[in-house]
Amino acid sequence: QVQLVESGGGLVEPGGSLRLSCTVSGSTMDGYASAWFRQAPGKQRDGVSCFSHSDGSIYYADSVKGRFTISRDNAKNTVYLQMNSLDTEDTAVYYCALANMFWCEDNSPISKYDFGYWGQGTQVTVSS
Repeated sequence: QVQLVESGGGLVEPGGSLRLSCTVSGSTMDGYASAWFRQAPGKQRDGVSCFSHSDGSIYYADSVKGRFTISRDNAKNTVYLQMNSLDTEDTAVYYCALANMFWCEDNSPISKYDFGYWGQGTQVTVSS
């Protein structure tokens, strides 16, 4: 069974940085799209970034462009989200996810309904 395990969340002050990790077991990421979503209290689960492992296409939400970077280590079967210049509005539970039959596109927002495998979520709190 495919399992996604996240780590790296925590409390950070505005302007700080965190790196989230998502390690996948039970499957290789080849042929999948991996993504990061986030959900703040009372809000929808919104896509943050997406990476197509088949062709390397990447999507970033406008709100994180220039600040967040998605990357992967195929040998470790791990996807990362480097978050810099964090703002209080970045506070949310962050989820990693996998989808098959899906390809990320640069300017196309991603939907949670396209992703069938999810991590447990990791809390990111940006506060002074």
